[in-house]
Amino acid sequence: MSKVAVIMGSDSDYNTLVPAIKLLKEYGVTVDVNVMSAHRTPDLAKEYASNAEANGVDVIIAAAGMAAHLPGVIAAFTTLPVIGVPIKAACLEGMDALLAMVQMPSGIPVATVAINGAKNAAILALQILALSNPELRTKLKVMKENMKLEVLKKNEAIKAEVEKL
Repeated sequence: MSKVAVIMGSDSDYNTLVPAIKLLKEYGVTVDVNVMSAHRTPDLAKEYASNAEANGVDVIIAAAGMAAHLPGVIAAFTTLPVIGVPIKAACLEGMDALLAMVQMPSGIPVATVAINGAKNAAILALQILALSNPELRTKLKVMKENMKLEVLKKNEAIKAEVEKL
């Protein structure tokens, strides 16, 4: 069974990550959720990342705001894919977190999604897992087809509205 770690820098990030956690569980993925800080618990972050693969983790989603060092610290201690979720904070609306994640040094990549883009982080994790899981790949194809059908349905509804004008 596939396992994704969802790590947040603060418990205040939890509500932003709920959509990702729910989606992963919906697709049958085991989710290991933790709060740890790159600054306040750096030894814990290092230990978790260093042992993640041995503990059965396949992909790591790491979320943080402001300086947002957590995804990079995690990525420094593992070869597993790390997906960063920049969290919107009051001062710079999450741009500080976004830039911190996408400006990683060579050799320590963090795949980064949009500010508060937890659901896309989960979808990216599922796509990575689907590389070796045909059943998951099929489920994702169905999801994409359903998204397409929703857009087509909305298109028809708008066309009907325009006809009424």
